[in-house]
Amino acid sequence: MSLPQLIISFAVSFAILLIAMTVHEFAHGLAAYKLGDSTAKFSGRLTLNPLAHIDPFWTILLPLVLFLSTSGHFVFGAAKPVPIDYRALKNPKKDIIWIGVSGPLANLALAFVTAQVLKFIPLPALAVYLLSNLLLINVVLALFNLIPIPPLDGSRVLMGLLPEGLSQLYIGLERYGFIILFLFIWLGVFDRLLWPMVGLVIRSMGVSY
Repeated sequence: MSLPQLIISFAVSFAILLIAMTVHEFAHGLAAYKLGDSTAKFSGRLTLNPLAHIDPFWTILLPLVLFLSTSGHFVFGAAKPVPIDYRALKNPKKDIIWIGVSGPLANLALAFVTAQVLKFIPLPALAVYLLSNLLLINVVLALFNLIPIPPLDGSRVLMGLLPEGLSQLYIGLERYGFIILFLFIWLGVFDRLLWPMVGLVIRSMGVSY
């Protein structure tokens, strides 16, 4: 792939990733707001403006490094986490579950709508390519975030389900969360577990994968 092709490919992949991450973080903020916490709203994060959710490392540098290191075959990243004050929630133990799952559910909802468009509306090849990538990255982002390793969303769900004592011990793993994640990625654990699930979810939406 030539340099101009790499630049165009990254720009397209990054734009699609940014859409998925923005929907994800907005859903977290909206869920928290509906459950009593206005922190995201007053922080300017209850918005679908992608600029409000960009983190210099996780949103820009990490996707660029992954893209270049895989010769344009893979791009992934994360947005700046929406701030949440769990003390403001009406029922913190239960509400943390809904807040945690809201981001992945929003991505799956967007993926489902995208899949229906691909299934039922004849589109030019470029539109099919863009929407297929939007579908894929939303499913990947949803399933990846449901992994119960802090600080991913799955850990928030599990923290809400565990008894209080175990919950506090579990959340203490957060300081090691990114080390665990990168170790799993390096060992190929996610390749063997995540991608088959991604394919299963996409096929369940009626789209070939």
